[in-house]
Amino acid sequence: MSKAIIGVDIGTTGCRAVIYLTDGTALASCSTEYPMYTPHMAWAEQDADEIYQAFRQVVSCAVREAKLQPQDIAGIAFSSVFHSLVAVDAKGQALSRLLIWADNRSQQYCEQIKRQYDAQHIYANTGCPVHPMYWLSKIIWFRNEQPQVFQQAAKFISIKEYILHRLCKKFIVDRSLASGTGLYNIHKRQWDDELLAIVGISEEKLSTVVPTTYVETGILAEIASELGLDPQTPVVIGAGDGVLANVGSGAVNAGQLTATIGTSGAVRVITDAPRVDTKGRTWCYNLTDQHWVIGGAINNGGIALRWARDKFALPEQHVAEKLGLNTYEILSRYASQKPVGSDGLIMLPFFAGERAPYWNANARGVLFGLNLNHGKRHIIRATMEGIVYRMFSIFSALEEVSGNVEEIRVGGSFTQSPEWVQIMADVFGRTIAVPDEPEGAAFGAAILGMVALGMIPDINRVLTIVKIKKIYQPVTANHEKYRQLFSLYERIYWKLQEEFAEIAEIQRTWK
Repeated sequence: MSKAIIGVDIGTTGCRAVIYLTDGTALASCSTEYPMYTPHMAWAEQDADEIYQAFRQVVSCAVREAKLQPQDIAGIAFSSVFHSLVAVDAKGQALSRLLIWADNRSQQYCEQIKRQYDAQHIYANTGCPVHPMYWLSKIIWFRNEQPQVFQQAAKFISIKEYILHRLCKKFIVDRSLASGTGLYNIHKRQWDDELLAIVGISEEKLSTVVPTTYVETGILAEIASELGLDPQTPVVIGAGDGVLANVGSGAVNAGQLTATIGTSGAVRVITDAPRVDTKGRTWCYNLTDQHWVIGGAINNGGIALRWARDKFALPEQHVAEKLGLNTYEILSRYASQKPVGSDGLIMLPFFAGERAPYWNANARGVLFGLNLNHGKRHIIRATMEGIVYRMFSIFSALEEVSGNVEEIRVGGSFTQSPEWVQIMADVFGRTIAVPDEPEGAAFGAAILGMVALGMIPDINRVLTIVKIKKIYQPVTANHEKYRQLFSLYERIYWKLQEEFAEIAEIQRTWK
């Protein structure tokens, strides 16, 4: 048997380790979940050590399941969620909880930045709009709201950096995650001095930036033994989960677009150089020295459908548990029982503010068009439709920036619902392809790791590995209905700008 590689994906709600051969064969897969904490309005935190323990669990589990010896493993490669931030001391011990992408507590500091500085200039240099998910405002929040943590912090790092430090005792960050902080100049490919001055930190407070194919060796012996690895097993630093999802789905050529809905959602396309939108609607993150990814992410993907499940489908959850079913299968059937457009019910699923293309942390959820004939099935379908409207708004902006899209590949948990994928095909009015690789980001990490270790020549090898297992065609009549409803959906959003800002301010005042 040829040597295998471990692809690890550290996600928002869980961690997964998958062991692959170079032909894409998966030998083993293990995953586990961890909690998110919301102690205050607009806060979204996690415990960095809980995630580290989850990482240890899934890697050791996968190695045992694959029945591999340490010498059989060529390396371990990482994918991780973008925008996480934790303050640590010089030994790498956490001084705070981990702030994740859904954390909007620093919104007021974003507003201050926009008033005092040129936000478009910041975006043009970093590829990151001024928004509370990025480090620019989060570190300012620490400086003003938790000055003791700010002063004690030796470093501000992401969850991947935290885990790598536990493994190798080094503070390093890949260019991909660095480009998603809002503090990294994507053109100069270095931390941006102007922004560090705004935040009030020196470059020493951040990790050393390395390419996404950088290889580190020297895992601490005790940890390596527990994981089932040799201490000299190469560690490929990898990239962010969003950009690696493109690789994992086989969408690595110009004109190939990926649309992913998991906890959140994203639409992305690969380019050969950094590229920003003159209207500031999209972001730009690094993948490799030759590849960049432009796109947009939404806060309210599967998390919005989970809200609908928890608020309106508790009986269905109990039934599903007894029958060994997935509750979302039941919800998908409910959605299929209602017509296109949910009989005039439109959901604006802004439960956690919003990112691209509006970048409005003050946005709130809206159900528009409710009447006495609407029930839970309408709400379920309207939620699915509303999430896809969000994705379509990014798709429209992205096509303006990147040029015509020739192929759309989809990934994430929403692909388990044929009804939901068909809604996307009908809203987009485009053919939708579902790849046969279910572990997009973990597989993307493995592919990048294979490149870094010389096991395959480049990421284009994925084109021969990933196959399409299902195609969804748009229904013309449905697309025409959705076109009208999407126009109405957008008008509703723009007419509520003052009201969104006012309710957000009321909540801040009353907390």
